Amino acid sequence: MELNHDHFFNRELSWLEFNDRVLGEARDATLPLLERLKFLAITSSNLDEFFKVRVGGLDMLASRGVTKLDPSGLSPADQLNLISQRTQQMVREQMTCFLSEVEPGLNETGLRRRTREDLSEKQLRFVKELFRGEIQAVLTPMKVELDQEFPALIQESLSLCVRLKSTETTAEGETLPKLAIIPFNNYSLRFVTLPSEGGYEYILLEEIVAMFVDEFFIGEQVEECVPFRITRNADFSLREDQALDLMSQMEDLIEARKEGACIRLEIAADVSADLVTILQEKLELDDAGVYRVTGPLDMSAFWELVGLSGFENLQINDWPAQQSSEIGPSDNLFELMSQKDLLLYHPYESFEPVVRFIEQAADDDDVLAIKQTLYRTSRNSPIVAALIKAAEKGKYVTAVVELKARFDEARNIEWARNLEQAGVQVIYGVQGLKTHAKICVVVRREPQGIRRYMHFGTGNYNEVTARLYSDASLFTSDDDLGADATSFMYAITGYSQPHLYNKLEAAPTTIRTKLLDLIEGETERKIQGQKAEIIAKVNTLVDPEIIEALYRASQAGVKIRLNIRGACALRPGVKDLSENIKVVSIIDRFLEHARILYFHQGGDDLVYISSADWMPRNLDRRLELMVPVEDIKNRDRLLDILKIYFKDNVKAHQLQPDGKYRRLKRGKKARFRSQEVLYQQAREAANRASQTSRTVFMPHQAPGSDSNRM
Repeated sequence: MELNHDHFFNRELSWLEFNDRVLGEARDATLPLLERLKFLAITSSNLDEFFKVRVGGLDMLASRGVTKLDPSGLSPADQLNLISQRTQQMVREQMTCFLSEVEPGLNETGLRRRTREDLSEKQLRFVKELFRGEIQAVLTPMKVELDQEFPALIQESLSLCVRLKSTETTAEGETLPKLAIIPFNNYSLRFVTLPSEGGYEYILLEEIVAMFVDEFFIGEQVEECVPFRITRNADFSLREDQALDLMSQMEDLIEARKEGACIRLEIAADVSADLVTILQEKLELDDAGVYRVTGPLDMSAFWELVGLSGFENLQINDWPAQQSSEIGPSDNLFELMSQKDLLLYHPYESFEPVVRFIEQAADDDDVLAIKQTLYRTSRNSPIVAALIKAAEKGKYVTAVVELKARFDEARNIEWARNLEQAGVQVIYGVQGLKTHAKICVVVRREPQGIRRYMHFGTGNYNEVTARLYSDASLFTSDDDLGADATSFMYAITGYSQPHLYNKLEAAPTTIRTKLLDLIEGETERKIQGQKAEIIAKVNTLVDPEIIEALYRASQAGVKIRLNIRGACALRPGVKDLSENIKVVSIIDRFLEHARILYFHQGGDDLVYISSADWMPRNLDRRLELMVPVEDIKNRDRLLDILKIYFKDNVKAHQLQPDGKYRRLKRGKKARFRSQEVLYQQAREAANRASQTSRTVFMPHQAPGSDSNRM
C-alpha cells in the first residue's frame, strides 16, 4: 500500500505530545501540589521507557544506516533529531514547573528540600554523621581509565562523576583528565529525612555525597563533582527460531540490556564543557543525546513523596473502588454467571471479583480445569497464588506466561518456575508472537454436564494496576464464547491451527480483517443514505491500513469519534479527508487503558472490548482478542461510557490537524469531568445495591415449613 505521507503524524512525536499532556497536569495550578508532583514523576518515568525502547530502536536503525521512511515520511535519523529537539524542550519545561511552581508551593506548606547552603547546624551534624556512619561505607568509587571501557553502570541509576586535579600530561603538554565515578546503584536512600522543627524536610543523597566527596579521595583535590545518569538501549529482540530454551534465552536478553549502547546522558546543568566532552567520548554519544538538567535528576523517584503522611491536604481525595452493584461481596461467581453476563469497569468498580473468580475456581470441587493467560502480574499476585493452589488440589491448570512482556521478563520467569514447581502446565507463548490476550477459562462439572465460565479483559491480571488503570472486565458462560475460548487456548498451547471462531476475533488472524470489514460496512451504509457511526476507544492508533479505512469512511460522511490516549498517527479535521473525524484524549488521575469499540451496524449496535490497540504489532504480531458484548444492558452501558468521554470539558484535549492538542474549553457549559462522572455513577450504583440488600427481610423458617404457603 503506497502511503501519502501528508496523511500521517509521526508516531514518536505524537507520543511526545501525549507525554506533554501528562506534563500539563503537573502545570495545572488547580490540582493539589503533591498530585502535580505525581504527574512530574510520571512524565519522567514515561520518558525513561520511551528512550529505552523507542529511541533505542531508532538509534539502532540509524547506526546501521537504515533510511527507510515511516508513514509520515521521516527516516530514523530524522526522527532522532526531532525527538531530541522536542524532548529537550520538554525537560526544560518539566524543570521550570518543578523549580518555579511545585517546589516553592511545597516549601510554603512545610515540605522542603534542603541543599548544603541552607542546612541548620543540627541538620549539618546529622548529615555528617549519616555520611560517615553509613553512606561512606556503602558507596564505592570507581576509577575511570581513559584508555579502557567506561565502567558498567546500572541502567538509569544515579552516579556522581568526580574530576580530580591531575598532574599527568600528554607528549604535547596537555593535562590528562583524572576521573572517578561513584555509582549509587540500588542504594535506596535517595531522600534523606532531616531533623526539623516542623513539617517535613529532606535532602537528596547526591547532595550529601557531594558535600563530603573529598573524604573518598584522601590526598587528592576534587575539582568538579556532578550527578548524572545514563539510559541504555533496551530494544533487543529474541531470535525465537534459534531459542532451544526460551527461558534461558530470555535471561540472556535481560543481561544484554545491561550492556546496551548509551542513548541518553542526563547530567547537572552546571557541569563543565570539558567534562561533558569526556563523558560523550567514553559513552560514544553525540550532542543530541546530552540532557543538561537544571534541577534534580530522575524526577520519577519523587513518587516516593506523593503519598507522604501528614500532607493529605496536598493530595487528591481518594476514590476507592466500589463494589459492583451486580456482584455482592459473598456471591458465588459461578451461580451469577450461569444466570447472566456480568460487566465491570475498573477502577471505579473493584477488581476483587476477578481475583475471587479464580480463587473460587481453585477451591470449587466441581472445577476440573483452569486455563489462563498471564502477561503482567503484581509482585505478590493472589491470582498466581490461586493457580498454584488449584494445581496443588489436583485441578488441571494451564498458564500461558508471556516471558517476552517487556521489562516484566524477570518477574514472569520467576512466576513460571513457581507455577511449574506446583504442577501447573506452563506454556511460554507462541513462537514469534507475544500473547497479549487477557482470558481465563474455568471448566466446571455440573448436573447438566460440562460448562465453561470465562473472564475476558482489556487489562492485565494485576490487582495493583487495576486500581490505577481504567479497564473493562466481562464475565460470561456463553456456550459459543466458551467453545471459542477453548479453541483459542488450544491454538496457543498446542499445535492446533488458528481458525474462524463463532464470536471471538483474534489477532493475528482475524481482528484486522474484522475491523476493516466493520469500518467498510459503515462506509457503505452511509453511501446508501443510511445512518452510520463509529466510536472507538484505544490507547494507540498508528496502523496505516486502519487509518486509511477511517479516512474513506469520513469522506463518505460517516461520523467517527475516537478516544485515543497516546500516540495517534491519524490527522483529523482535514477538509475532504478527515473532516468527520474527531479525536480526543483524556488525561486524568486514572490511566485510560480500556479498548472499547462501537459500530452502528444499521441500528444493531455492535460493541466489542479488546486487548488490542490499533497498531501493526498488535494486529499482526501478537495474540489478541476482540470480544463482542451482546447482553443489551452491558452493551448499552459500554456505549454510555464511550459517550461520556466525549462530553468531558475538564480533562479532555482535542487533536488538531497540525498535530497539536488543544484542551477543550468549557465556555458556558456545565463542568463535566468524565472520570469523576464514572466514579459517581459507580458510587451511586453501589449505594443503591447496598440499600436494596438492607431492605430485604429474610425470615427464619421453621424446620419443614413451606415458604410458599400463605
